[in-house]
Amino acid sequence: MSAHLVKLNDIHLTFGGTPLLAGAELTVAPGDRICLVGRNGSGKSTLLRMAAGLAEFDSGERFVHPQARVRYLAQEADLSGYATALEYVEAGLDPLDDPYIARRAVEEVGLDPDAEPFRLSGGEARRLAIARVLAPEPEVLLLDEPTNHLDLPAIEWLEGRLKSVRAAIVLISHDRRMLEALSRSTLWLDRGTTRHLDRGFGHFEAWRDKVLEEEEAERHKLDRKIVRELEWMYSGGVTGRRKRNMRRVGELHSMREARSNALKVVGQVSMTASEAGQSGKLVIDAEHLAKSFDGRPIVTDISVRIARGDRVGLVGPNGAGKTTLLNMLTGILTPDSGTIKHGANIEMVTLDQKRAELDPTQRVADVLTGGRSDWIEINGQRKHIASYLVDFLFQPEQSRSPVKVLSGGERARLLLAKTLAKPSNLLVLDEPTNDLDLETLDLLQELLADYPGTLLLVSHDRDFLDRVVSSVIVSEGEGRWQEYAGGYSDMIAQRGKAPGRTDNTRDGGKRGDYKGASRTMASTSADAGESGVALKPKRKMTFKEKHALKTLPEMIAKLDKEIATLTAKVADPKLYAKDTAGYNAASARLGKAQAEHAKIEEQWLELELLREELGE
Repeated sequence: MSAHLVKLNDIHLTFGGTPLLAGAELTVAPGDRICLVGRNGSGKSTLLRMAAGLAEFDSGERFVHPQARVRYLAQEADLSGYATALEYVEAGLDPLDDPYIARRAVEEVGLDPDAEPFRLSGGEARRLAIARVLAPEPEVLLLDEPTNHLDLPAIEWLEGRLKSVRAAIVLISHDRRMLEALSRSTLWLDRGTTRHLDRGFGHFEAWRDKVLEEEEAERHKLDRKIVRELEWMYSGGVTGRRKRNMRRVGELHSMREARSNALKVVGQVSMTASEAGQSGKLVIDAEHLAKSFDGRPIVTDISVRIARGDRVGLVGPNGAGKTTLLNMLTGILTPDSGTIKHGANIEMVTLDQKRAELDPTQRVADVLTGGRSDWIEINGQRKHIASYLVDFLFQPEQSRSPVKVLSGGERARLLLAKTLAKPSNLLVLDEPTNDLDLETLDLLQELLADYPGTLLLVSHDRDFLDRVVSSVIVSEGEGRWQEYAGGYSDMIAQRGKAPGRTDNTRDGGKRGDYKGASRTMASTSADAGESGVALKPKRKMTFKEKHALKTLPEMIAKLDKEIATLTAKVADPKLYAKDTAGYNAASARLGKAQAEHAKIEEQWLELELLREELGE
């Protein structure tokens, strides 16, 4: 196979008169592990869609090796038009693929092949989309934010699974830990062009800073040269030697244009939280809290004391009850038993992960002011709304645009701008990192580090938790919660395993290794409501699975005998000469019997693993 599986060369694309891509390039070779990084709105997803053949460009070239299978994972999967989860995954196979691999892929991610796609939760839909792109074992995987909607057990399984695939990978993600674990090279999309670093994401930020420093030095040299040229012009140099020096005047204009273009660097987010008065020393004092839904314990006997300035993270798989516990701690939800006291002078502000606060028909400026004014007050200082939005990377004219035209990343920044504008001394952030680019995440971390109040944080971002929180409350299963000092990595070191995994769950990394974690998630996260409570009962073996577990060994034994007989028959050197048709029929049946044997044996092994994991 050619050294290039996918290649984009000199790609140009303009939207509404503004160049988005200006000579961007992407080359994917066998075994590549490329992370594609850049600001929200820089064109990363567009470039990836072009590589997948799903987006057009104004000029440039696209090459895909004719024997290379390319699979693309979009940020949001379209499951419409499919009756079952299995049907959706089968639609991603090639005509000659064994249909069984679709069923195996669906079960690998802990889903029922007969599940109706429209009934799946966000996390389940994401796992189904991942199953579809992994099932055919493609040569190239193009993954756009694959961790969207996934909880920590699923993220860690996916990370291990991607390490094991043979496919070349191009990955867009805001999950630093995943980028560092998977990438071997980095493609930086910046101001329409791409720059390549032949090292993984762990080396990217130092390299990027060095590149920007060199650009700043070049701009400084250009500034000095412009000053010298202006001095020459105004001293009469052009008048005295007009014809001979028109070229020099042209060069000055070129330098001015280069300087103007150099200053068009994407701005930096400048976040400031509006602070309220200081709260009491003790913010939350919870004793023996308990909560159940439909007889299922979500929280059983937890006691927590949160003091002023504490930064507490809540961690667990989807459906474990993180939002339920958060709502009890903040007084939104009443516990079934136990007591909770809040300190004096608490002013709480909450960031809604579902962005329900954003009315798509409302103007961006009105989201912040309610349409009452063009000014906003931050820490006692009045600021024009357009200026405040610029701090969050919005263009001044966007203040008059409706929310519905904003991208996912822009909506995330707008909601942050709204949340941080409210005076608070208790910040409650439920999945604040969704759709934020890496630079915005950095600045949000810095803001939270300087925030003088108290922080309650729900997040599946391991790196973000490590950088921000001082303690972690983690789900231990069956409604039990435990607090650990330090960040996520400190919790893992103390706990000895990741949240949501059972003792007999193996680490991710090989086909099928997801089963322990996925079955835990399938029983806890399915159909989770706003409270984070799973409505499905604990996973048990079905009658069909139990029956198959008993009957499959008999079928395997019969096939063993048939294979032995056929093998001896076709091994007879005289058979082909005496009965060519009989030889061909025996050979064909032998091949089919061996294939059936392998398939049935794999089914039996999977059911045995399931039986052991469920303790049945």
